[in-house]
Amino acid sequence: MADVRDMYMAHAMFRREFSLLPELILDVPEGDGARAEVVGAHAELLCSILHLHHEGEDVYAWPKLLERGGAAAEAIVPTMEAQHHAIDECVTMIRKILPAWRSTGRRGAELAEVCDRLRVVLIEHMALEEREILPLAEKLMTAAEWSQLGEHGMKDMPKSKLPLGFGMVMYEGDPEVLKAVLADAPLVARLTMPIVAPRLYAKHAKRVYGTPTPPRIGRG
Repeated sequence: MADVRDMYMAHAMFRREFSLLPELILDVPEGDGARAEVVGAHAELLCSILHLHHEGEDVYAWPKLLERGGAAAEAIVPTMEAQHHAIDECVTMIRKILPAWRSTGRRGAELAEVCDRLRVVLIEHMALEEREILPLAEKLMTAAEWSQLGEHGMKDMPKSKLPLGFGMVMYEGDPEVLKAVLADAPLVARLTMPIVAPRLYAKHAKRVYGTPTPPRIGRG
């Protein structure tokens, strides 16, 4: 059956990056387009990863849980769907404001406020998912079905961004879970990803946060 430990690992990454994002935006000096481009590119990457993550749940998880989970699934899946909609609305607003801010460094307070709104609804959503959905998925979904969620994100993410995305997850990831996630990957990925991905994230974090070791937040 499904090994859902990878979801806790992904959630830790989202909690960290989206919790740090509002202050990161506010720290950009007004009108500093160069710095805004660095932080803005980071924000866009996070939004893309989050969108693919939730799209995978919408396509592969919710229908199977509703089909097999009876009253327990019917009581929680509609809430998950509604929270995804609220999150999508925030992401859409961020992406509407982001291009102008990335080029000019202006309207940062407005962008940070929307990012903070996203942070609140996202953290609430992940906590509820961990409490109600993951126990259902462990009982009702096979390992192969669960793996479709991650495969969906990897399939649609630009290949050049995959190692960095994996490095973001590895930063607070359980080594045993990371090993399990890579178990079915091609040999070259199993050998290189544990080395390359953390280095890419350290370099990215240094550029974005000024340090290769931003604060760890972990599970909620």
